[in-house]
Amino acid sequence: MRWEVVAWAALAVVLFAAEALAPGAFMLWMGFAAAAVFLAVWAFDGFSVLMQVVLFVVLSFVSIQIYRTWFRQRGRQSDQPLLNRRAEQLVGRVVLLDQPIVNGSGRAKVDDAFWVVAGPDLPAGSPVRVVAVDGMTLKVQEA
Repeated sequence: MRWEVVAWAALAVVLFAAEALAPGAFMLWMGFAAAAVFLAVWAFDGFSVLMQVVLFVVLSFVSIQIYRTWFRQRGRQSDQPLLNRRAEQLVGRVVLLDQPIVNGSGRAKVDDAFWVVAGPDLPAGSPVRVVAVDGMTLKVQEA
């Protein structure tokens, strides 16, 4: 068997393995391009090494663009869009102030954690409603 046929087959396998070890859907499409070059070199004799490399680069570019255009934008919608956004899950909850809000800043205990809150000046123990989130600060108003 010719060395370039074996080399392209090996490159395709290595790229597929790299995708399996570090998934991101980038190496997969380059692996498809390497597999296509493998089939072309195996089926037709006489491709120069330069032509093989150019074909691989072009097919890699095209396959990655196909992925980015058709497959990447069709992400699945989550049934729990706030799953990893703990602060945003708190919007609408009523909590008690642990420390008073003075000069627009205070602290409230929510479940087992203390959160910095921002809102109108209120004494400790006042019930407040979380209305928005700014980073790790909960924006509150009197409940």
